[in-house]
Amino acid sequence: MTDTTTRGLVRVEPGLKRVRGYMDGHLVVDSKQVRLVWEKPYYPTWYFPVEDVAPGALVANGRTRRSPSRGDADLFDVSVAERTSVDGAYRHASSPIEDLRGLVSFDFAALDEWFEEDEEVFVHPRSPYTRVDILPSSRHVQVVVDGVTIADTTRARLLFETGLPVRYYVPKVDVHMELLTPTDSVTHCPYKGSARYWSVSAGDTVHQDLAWSYPTPLEESQRIAGLVCFYNERVDLVVDGETQARPASRFA
Repeated sequence: MTDTTTRGLVRVEPGLKRVRGYMDGHLVVDSKQVRLVWEKPYYPTWYFPVEDVAPGALVANGRTRRSPSRGDADLFDVSVAERTSVDGAYRHASSPIEDLRGLVSFDFAALDEWFEEDEEVFVHPRSPYTRVDILPSSRHVQVVVDGVTIADTTRARLLFETGLPVRYYVPKVDVHMELLTPTDSVTHCPYKGSARYWSVSAGDTVHQDLAWSYPTPLEESQRIAGLVCFYNERVDLVVDGETQARPASRFA
């Protein structure tokens, strides 16, 4: 049974993986006793025993930050060699959540590289409760924008990610790529990798960043490499002849 503590909106539980963080190639934290703390609802934050942080890496700066659920946090600069990340770490030494008092956490971006065991983690810590399943499908999938059919396929890959709508990834040969214009937009996902975007032209209207693709996804998401996906919150998605309801999500 998992030892989980919940206080208000904050959930705390032990992590099972070794986690390491580096700055400029120097090891800043190395822990096998990580606590997963859900400061946000979508993914956890790593908290570490203070003794698992490299000596001298944390420099108290006298500043504090207030959390209604976790209490006041003392802020620290993270300093290694010639490099300093201002306010890069924090500690709730007198938190109403007892589990947090002997722990320290880092802003994810304060360090250059993070690893779970020997696999690099990007963007933010991954949730053990988020699952990504990618399944081939022979359903007839059509993507329609302002009455114009942009994609038409019977060989989509369906991506099921916990908490998000089903995404339909389409081979480029089944997409009217002449209607897509690449943009400079890039987003990053800790489960799938880095995505690049296209705007879609339908009639006289250009829909900015409506489609995306993962050219070189992370290992667990290789089955969508190079395929094109569209925000089904913003297009008419027709599956086996039935127009799907547009999902309500933060991407609508």
